[in-house]
Amino acid sequence: MKQPATKNQLHPRNRHRERYDLPALIAAHPPLQPFIVITPRGDQSVDFADPQAVKALNQALLKHFYQVDHWDIPEGFLCPPVPGRADYLHYLADLLAADNGGQPPRDINVLDIGCGANCIYPLIGYREYGWRFTGSEVNAQAMKAAGAILDANPTLRRGVRLRRQPQSNKIFHGIIHKNECYQATMCNPPFHASSEQAAEGSARKARNLGLAKDAPLNFGGQQAELWCEGGEKAFIGQMIAESVDFARQVVWFTSLVSRREHLPTLRQALTDAGAHEVRIIDMAQGQKQSRFIAWTFQDEAARTRLMKPRS
Repeated sequence: MKQPATKNQLHPRNRHRERYDLPALIAAHPPLQPFIVITPRGDQSVDFADPQAVKALNQALLKHFYQVDHWDIPEGFLCPPVPGRADYLHYLADLLAADNGGQPPRDINVLDIGCGANCIYPLIGYREYGWRFTGSEVNAQAMKAAGAILDANPTLRRGVRLRRQPQSNKIFHGIIHKNECYQATMCNPPFHASSEQAAEGSARKARNLGLAKDAPLNFGGQQAELWCEGGEKAFIGQMIAESVDFARQVVWFTSLVSRREHLPTLRQALTDAGAHEVRIIDMAQGQKQSRFIAWTFQDEAARTRLMKPRS
C-alpha cells in the first residue's frame, strides 16, 4: 500500500503535514545523510530507533523550516518530535485567535514552563508567530544547554529569554514577576509518577522498537522531564492551584494532558479554583491522540483587551 503523501491529522498550518523531503533536509543539514535507511518497501527513511538519527533529523527540520542554524542537546536529554510540538503551538494560536478577531496574534508574551535543554516551543513559536517567549527551567544543565542554543543563534535572543526556577516545588511562583503579563502559558508536564514507572515506560518503548530494554531511546529524557511525584495529574493540579495567584497576569493557562482519564479531576479542580472558562483542545499526530487543557479567569471582554501585550 502506498504511503500517504500527507499526515492529514496534523494541524492545517503545520509545516510537517507533507512527507519528509529528505533530499531537502540533507541539503540543509548534511550530517543527516548517514542516518538514512531503506525500508523493506524500498523507501528512504530515517532510522528512528537511533537517538543520534532522531537528533540529526531535528537539526535538519529546525534549520530547514525555522532558520535555527545550530541546535544541540546533551546526551540523555529529551529529544522532542518537532511535528507534534509544532501542533501544540498552532492549536494554541487558534485558541488565542478567538480573542483577537479570528487572527492568530503576533508580538505577544508566552511563558513555556519547563522549556528543557531543547527549548523547542520558544524556537518554533518565535519563528512561526513572532511570539516573545520566557522559558522557565529548574535543571541547571538543561538551562545551560538552552542558553547555548540561543547563543549559537543570535537572532533568537530578540524573542526568547530564559529564567531559572529557583524552587523545584514551584511552577509559576518565582517565574512570573510583578506587573508582567502573559497572553498564554504552555507546558509539557512530567508524565510518570515515579522513577520506576518512567523506567518501565522506557523499557516498553524499547520493546516496541525491537531494542534491548537498556538500549538508549530515541527521545531520551531526564527525571524532571519524565516524572514527578504524583505524575502529570499532580503537576497540573499544582499548576491550577498556583494559577489563581496570577489570574490577572495571564490570559490563558494551558498544559498538555497525556491521559484523558485525568480530565474529569482537572476540570473539577478548575471549577473549585473559580476558572471562568475551561477548554479541552484535541490534537492527533499519526496514531497518537493528544490534547491540551486551557483555562482562563478572564471574561471575553478582558481577554480581548489583554490579547495585546502591555507596553
